[in-house]
Amino acid sequence: MSHYAMEPTTNNTGIAHENGDVEQAHYRFKEALDQALRVRGHRDFADREAYERFVAELVKQRNQTRKIRFKEEQPVLAPLPLAPLSPCSELRVRVSRFSTIAVLGNTYSVPSRLIGTRITVRVRAERLEGYVGMKMAFSFPRLIGKQQKRIDYRHVIWSLAKKPGAFAAYRYRDELFPTTTFRKTYDRLQSLLPRRADREYVRILSLSAGHSESEVETALSILLEAKSPPTVEAVRDVLGLSRSGTPPPMTAPILDLTPYDRLLPSARRSHGSIGC
Repeated sequence: MSHYAMEPTTNNTGIAHENGDVEQAHYRFKEALDQALRVRGHRDFADREAYERFVAELVKQRNQTRKIRFKEEQPVLAPLPLAPLSPCSELRVRVSRFSTIAVLGNTYSVPSRLIGTRITVRVRAERLEGYVGMKMAFSFPRLIGKQQKRIDYRHVIWSLAKKPGAFAAYRYRDELFPTTTFRKTYDRLQSLLPRRADREYVRILSLSAGHSESEVETALSILLEAKSPPTVEAVRDVLGLSRSGTPPPMTAPILDLTPYDRLLPSARRSHGSIGC
């Protein structure tokens, strides 16, 4: 505003006509986009990039009618600021002991190694980027709205594994069921092994985080279909993994020092010739 010698004003909440120019232009563009899609015959696109090209072409076409007016204004337009506007906003936040951060009214989980660390979060239009110093520590989609949460069990499972009994009262417990199969597994454990259900499920999540979620889910599906207790050891058996705590067999190596003995005489001869 200072660069263009303009004085900003604020709008009042709930007074629609104060945003009339912007809202009307936005409404007209949405209307034109809808009509263009109708003329196209369908709304399916191969990927997001194809849809963005479609929208960009529509914007280009609509700006064709504004070229003359734009040329009339160009001579009196002020030059752009030397410093470009930042494409994102930056926030400084601290990672809580639950391995979460609060950004613009929403909660996100981050890797547990960052607990207690102050990080810089760059808030972009559709993504969040977290930096420790100059190094990016994470990047994930930005949530829409307020009071939303995005909890990745891989971020918090290692702290939960230390106190598996806390799972029942965990604040974000419902977010720790990656798929319906995992939810069914927990329900089955509660019905068959109520005292061990939380511990077994946390160990299953730990195995999923350290091995392969898709393979663990397949093993769980097999156990659920067979009506077998879906314990972590049963999952390991289905996947053919060695049981935890069982060391692999080892044999003592046999050392043969004969080749070194053969080198000694030649080494002495070589040393003697150099001395002469």
